[in-house]
Amino acid sequence: MRIQIERVAPGNLKPKPDESALGFGRHRTDHMFVMTYDEGQGWHDAAVMPYQDFALDPAAMVLHYGQAIFEGLKAYRGKDDAIFLFRPLDNLRRMNLSAARMCMPQIQVEEVFEGLKTLVDIEQDWVPRAQGATLYIRPTMVATEAGLGVRPAKRYLFFIILSPVGAYYPEGFNPVSIYVTDTYVRAVPGGVGNAKTAGNYAASIMAAVEAKKQGYTQVLWLDAVHRKYVEEVGTMNIFFVIDNEVITPPLSGSILPGITRDSVLKMVREWGKPVAERSITIDEVLAASQTGRLQEVFGTGTAAVISPVGSLYYQGQNCEVNHGHTGPLSQRLFDELQAIQYGRQPDPYHWMVRL
Repeated sequence: MRIQIERVAPGNLKPKPDESALGFGRHRTDHMFVMTYDEGQGWHDAAVMPYQDFALDPAAMVLHYGQAIFEGLKAYRGKDDAIFLFRPLDNLRRMNLSAARMCMPQIQVEEVFEGLKTLVDIEQDWVPRAQGATLYIRPTMVATEAGLGVRPAKRYLFFIILSPVGAYYPEGFNPVSIYVTDTYVRAVPGGVGNAKTAGNYAASIMAAVEAKKQGYTQVLWLDAVHRKYVEEVGTMNIFFVIDNEVITPPLSGSILPGITRDSVLKMVREWGKPVAERSITIDEVLAASQTGRLQEVFGTGTAAVISPVGSLYYQGQNCEVNHGHTGPLSQRLFDELQAIQYGRQPDPYHWMVRL
């Protein structure tokens, strides 16, 4: 794939933000990667260009029928200013799974990866040097054909934008408080819960807003049928440690197959921990807490990496986890995963790609 490159003039480059106060997603870099898909022609006109607005027809099908998918991954600045990407090909392969579910075209993973690397290389000065800060990478695909009929679009736009980010949650790596909802659901059997599509996130906002009004950081989602089986927490996969066993819900079709989830499972199995990918009810979690067998709860995801949970609130009952402190497994996973991602220790899993 030939990539046309148009650079921002040196005098028009954006000032770099204060790395000690980045927040999450507030800043965008100077350039972006774009390409277009047309039925019968495939992907074409790949380019890195100055970051700019898009022009969309008011009848663009993404605006009406929601054909929109995205991914999230990060670039890390390691020792000697080396820049690393964490499992980038896995993210792009997962994007193709989302595309298939949403009747959208497949991307050529290796070719798009070349475009991604070209963009990050051009923007390498935007990769933060501050501890814990990263360059967030957001590949996105949307349907741009103008039309009001409900069908797969024939024209799409794929783009990648970059954002220097700090911690996803204001709490940083400190334990978060979670509201368990049995009123709202994130996904239903046969739906799109295992696709990273925009509508899933829009549907989660109301529950998240209500949880935050009551002082909670995020929402823990239960299944749509029985309203008792744990599925995800916020935008993350979730893990429990009960009687020294690491438990996480199985990939049943309504749960996003997280890249960090998969990494955590590989690590804890390598460490010899007992692991179970099985269904678990909220009642089982609460019972384990009441009997002192619930040792840790944590979420996993690209944005937060590892997010320890300090408390769960469900139907008037507040369940404190590990006295509100970060557990030893959560801490070890965070420390060792970050050490691999930043190139501070060897990568036995071959996850990291150095630019």
